[in-house]
Amino acid sequence: MSIENNTDISTLEQAQEMGLLPKEFSRIEEILGRVPNFCELSIFAIMWSEHCSYKNSIKWLKTLPKEGPNMLVEAGEENAGLVDIGDGLACCFKIESHNHPSALEPYQGAATGVGGINRDIFTMGARPIAQLNSLRFGNIDLDRTKWLIKGVSKGIGDYGNAFGIPIVGGEVFFDDCYNTNPLVNAFSAGIMKKGDMISATSSGVGNPVFIVGSRTGKDGIHGASFASKDITEDSAEDLPAVQVGDPFQEKLLLEATLELAQTDAVVGMQDMGAAGITCSTNEMSAAGKHGMNIYLDKVPTRQDNMKDWEILLSESQERMLVVVEKGKEDVVYEIFDKWDLSCEEIGEVTSGERVKYYMDNVLVADVPCDDLVLGGGAPVYEREYSEPEYYQNFKKFKIDDVIIPNDLIEVAKFLTGHHNVASKRWVYEQYDSMVGTANISTNNPSDAAIVNLKGTDKALVMTVDCNARMVNADPEEGCAMAVAEAARNIVCSGGVPSAITNCLNFGNPYNPEVYWQFVGSIKGMSKACRKFSTPVTGGNVSFYNQSTIDNKEVPVFPTPTIGMLGIIEDKKYITSLDFKENSDLIYLLGESLNDISSSEYLASFHKNKESSTPIFDLDKEFLLQKELYSLIKSEMIISAHDVSNGGLFITLLESAMVNNKGFNINCSDLIRKDAFLFGEAPSRVVVSVKSSEKGNFQEAMKSYSTEYNLIGNVIDHNIIVDDINFGSTAEFKNIYDNSLSNSLN
Repeated sequence: MSIENNTDISTLEQAQEMGLLPKEFSRIEEILGRVPNFCELSIFAIMWSEHCSYKNSIKWLKTLPKEGPNMLVEAGEENAGLVDIGDGLACCFKIESHNHPSALEPYQGAATGVGGINRDIFTMGARPIAQLNSLRFGNIDLDRTKWLIKGVSKGIGDYGNAFGIPIVGGEVFFDDCYNTNPLVNAFSAGIMKKGDMISATSSGVGNPVFIVGSRTGKDGIHGASFASKDITEDSAEDLPAVQVGDPFQEKLLLEATLELAQTDAVVGMQDMGAAGITCSTNEMSAAGKHGMNIYLDKVPTRQDNMKDWEILLSESQERMLVVVEKGKEDVVYEIFDKWDLSCEEIGEVTSGERVKYYMDNVLVADVPCDDLVLGGGAPVYEREYSEPEYYQNFKKFKIDDVIIPNDLIEVAKFLTGHHNVASKRWVYEQYDSMVGTANISTNNPSDAAIVNLKGTDKALVMTVDCNARMVNADPEEGCAMAVAEAARNIVCSGGVPSAITNCLNFGNPYNPEVYWQFVGSIKGMSKACRKFSTPVTGGNVSFYNQSTIDNKEVPVFPTPTIGMLGIIEDKKYITSLDFKENSDLIYLLGESLNDISSSEYLASFHKNKESSTPIFDLDKEFLLQKELYSLIKSEMIISAHDVSNGGLFITLLESAMVNNKGFNINCSDLIRKDAFLFGEAPSRVVVSVKSSEKGNFQEAMKSYSTEYNLIGNVIDHNIIVDDINFGSTAEFKNIYDNSLSNSLN
């Protein structure tokens, strides 16, 4: 059957409207040996979009470290990363963005982001057990920001709660650069038996291909292309590119999929996320070095008379593509009938590496799968990049130009109530953190979320981290610091860092200064991951994140969100952040520096947003974490909390508030008092020690290289700094707990 006789020829103008470059249109003609028809052009456009092909980022992504002692799947090989966690178990985890959909329709945009990341987990045969998220919003005083945060929070909460997987942690950050384009990054982790992974591949000529789950509708068409361009005033016209989620349907799909995974009927399986049927059929075929014949008229649809390209490009949620061993079709039908889900055979595996799509017995598209996919023939570009002028200007900042405020109590209260520091309780109260009863950290507050591994002595520990202001100031150092902070949070909680997943959020890659930020972030991530032996298991890249400020298009802060997984080898090592008893001693591990660069104190209280990153020594950070872990294993410390947003004062306050304790500390005589209390120099951890253990603790520290100082002790109810009473813990707790909710209500 000849393709030319059956369908319309496409044009260069149509290609450009779909986001393709003229040279890419010419390349498609070379690949096919003819001009593509409209359906084929749509396939190439979606598969060669930035969202699917990573054409502007893959060169640098390949430089990230991908090998490690616990790795079971290398980045890019499957839907998500997979690491060995011992006891015959493996953990599957990943983080992805849903930024553009959330900017237009925050509820569904965020909800379907949660749904999509969980499907990436259970399509590999793992049962999701925990979710986290990393959120960025604009100015909290804007009505649009309030609308976005309310919609995103409710979307995440409603979908996650109904799906039945606890949301155990996350982060929220506000800055004007996110006014137009919020960032919504969703992380999910699941557990499976080691060796039970289902691969996203296709093989076996004649094996049937099934689509299972929800019916296909017109929602989400060209969603990947929409995610590969800037948000503009006309973006509302792209609203159909935002998918609509159904968490109850996803719960059924989860159970049916995991039941199917226990049979011997499955050859391969893949979630239908970006680019829908197009992506799953071509990626599975390319991975297995086979082809497929797909009959689009057999796809169950929600609307009548859907066109071939609409069916192919739909990103309707809660769908999977499954390749089944021939002769075992009844196994699939029985399972999906039991769970009352749609299940239809829509094609078969073929020899060769071409995927052919038919509609009512007419061949509507014939494409070579390998030329469409990441790692195959999809375009790869090396973009120009150049250092922005601001970078050297930021380095000119001098702390001596900043006057120390007379009233440090005012500063302390200001930071305690600042939206980037204060409790995000209003957000996380939308979530269910206890469904599934696996979350340990709810009653044992710690720097990272801790999830129980039932039937073992172990627990999983996970976190999402990125100080985007510091990455903006110095992408390489800032991103290395983000990895270090994630690892520090894991260790402070009693765990050993294992591996990371990343969500790389940047502006337009064709902007040389934006691309410079991207390249620098990759370099910083690489060196830090190698230092901590935390290979990159995968993730995603989200470009084209811009916001309008003073009628100018401004890229968001470079925001390479780090999702890190760690393992607590024995639950007795779980370490919480809260102060326990009066008279317990408070020590600061790590060096105090005369440094307030890129701190919330400098940026928000002094309104100075032009400084570089604080001094960071990766080797010292590594030693700090190694020695801290030894202290935890010796059971010599009773709490640990790292110094980050808001500085040392906020770290102490957060440790005190849990049990309504207070603290009495003395500042260092060697540096400015504001730097000691509110600077955000990394590589510092506050630990508490029983007074009876003072001698043993200090003797142990003498054998370590990390600097340490006794700065005070735990007391009742009040906060005292250098003999000055800052007020009651309860007063600060009221500010901390209610600041965000007061702004939103």
